[in-house]
Amino acid sequence: MSTIAFIVAAYLIGSLPFAVIVSKTMGLSDPRSYGSKNPGATNVLRSGNKKAAALTLFGDAAKGWLAVFLAQQFGPRHGLAEPEFAMVALAVFAGHLWPLFLRFRGGKGVATALGVLVAVNPLIALSSAAVWLLIAATTRYSSLAAILAAIAAPVATAFIQPGVYFGAIVVIALLLVRKHKQNILNLLSGQEGRIGAGKTAANGEQDS
Repeated sequence: MSTIAFIVAAYLIGSLPFAVIVSKTMGLSDPRSYGSKNPGATNVLRSGNKKAAALTLFGDAAKGWLAVFLAQQFGPRHGLAEPEFAMVALAVFAGHLWPLFLRFRGGKGVATALGVLVAVNPLIALSSAAVWLLIAATTRYSSLAAILAAIAAPVATAFIQPGVYFGAIVVIALLLVRKHKQNILNLLSGQEGRIGAGKTAANGEQDS
């Protein structure tokens, strides 16, 4: 029962839609009403409010970190170990992708995945973030940066911390890439929006 409780709690934490919460609190339009309609930091940035986008990014990353951290800190006294921590990591990520509070229509999970990686091992998170920054800076495609960073995460895990978490991070990476299916098609057709695009960005364009 303890394992189920931690997993359910992680899913609910992941379901917190910070893009919507931050936008509503700051009096901005619902991010699901413009741009790619994705409830994520990149789409919130299209509102022109950098502070809102930064808060959304922080919130989405923090919830990924928090769920795994709580399991790591309090789980052992209830019989949880790394296999259960890995399940919690998957649960919080799934909560962001399919949030209960948004009728299971969530974001693409880049920031939340980063938060999970920070909790698992900061070096893995740093490696993935470095890939994202490099690709984003050179191409200005947030989506391409996210996809390549996702691919880099399991590779970094295999070298830095092989073990139980590897499988969970592979699944997270595959789900993240799958969530970017339309972005991949846009990239191949030359229609993907670049970082800095405004509210008129077409549906399916880059997002995190």
